Amino acid sequence: MRGPGRPTRAAVYQRLEEAVAELRSRLGGLPLPAEAEDIWSSIWHQEAHNSTALEGNTLVLREVERLLEEERAVGAKPLRDYMEVRGYGDAAHWVYGQALDPGDWQTGELITAQEVRHVHHLCMAPVWTVDPHPHAGQGEGPGSFRRHEIAAFPGGMKPPPWTDVDHRMRGWLDEANALRDTGEEPLPEALAGVHNSFEVIHPFLDGNGRVGRLVLNLLLGRLGYPPAIIYKRDRDKYLRAMRKADKGERGPLGELIARSVTDNLYRFVIPAVAGPVKLVPLAALATEEISGNALRTAAVRGRLRAVKGDDGVWRSSKKWVQEYREAKYRR
Repeated sequence: MRGPGRPTRAAVYQRLEEAVAELRSRLGGLPLPAEAEDIWSSIWHQEAHNSTALEGNTLVLREVERLLEEERAVGAKPLRDYMEVRGYGDAAHWVYGQALDPGDWQTGELITAQEVRHVHHLCMAPVWTVDPHPHAGQGEGPGSFRRHEIAAFPGGMKPPPWTDVDHRMRGWLDEANALRDTGEEPLPEALAGVHNSFEVIHPFLDGNGRVGRLVLNLLLGRLGYPPAIIYKRDRDKYLRAMRKADKGERGPLGELIARSVTDNLYRFVIPAVAGPVKLVPLAALATEEISGNALRTAAVRGRLRAVKGDDGVWRSSKKWVQEYREAKYRR
């Protein structure tokens, strides 16, 4: 049940599309990783930390940052945990670059089987060098589809027999490559269906959750959206949404994806791309010290320099917010 004052799912989807339209029409779209290294590094650290933490990894964000930026293992955690993060970081780095600048990988499709296998190899090879899967047979290493049966999951979902994986993945690729034309279905729910279908197939012996989230972000990037980060604090919500998607109800997972992408747009991408003087929605200027609602109140009262557009959205700039905060503290 949706709590009082909580926006509807349709409103969540509309907010995402408005944020993406802002990025494309006013700010030139997503920057390439080489053009805005700081933006992508921040998302890179958060994603590698949270996606591996969902699977039980014990590294905290500071340890993840040091490992990815300096290749230094800080702390005294199991070697497997460091190698999991190292592999995920390598794979995420490749995903961000290829999503926005595919180079030799460009095929005209959103995603290929070769790319899915490559993401799995990058993600899992480091940890398998120190702790290989105990049941892996010949030909089941990183980048190769499973040749084992998978037991049913707690929610009742049972992956198909391994003999069906190749066939099912061909169907999955068709579904993923149709995302550019979702018809009347909201894109977040179409993405939710593709993400859930991947996890149902469970094409690899291990690492399907991590690789599924990386593949989701490869698709998002190629569609012009920033990555989704499923935070470890939302693990239970994510798993509940996946179980509902198993039964054909895509809405909760679609909403979770939409909220994550919108938050990343406003938190990481739009403020950095806009610079200090370009006008952006107040949500992109909010911080831990001052909320979007507080900025809107200040704008309405004339205390913050801001402009209300024909679309009803208040916009200001980093420079104007800084001036407002300095004046506020002088009073």
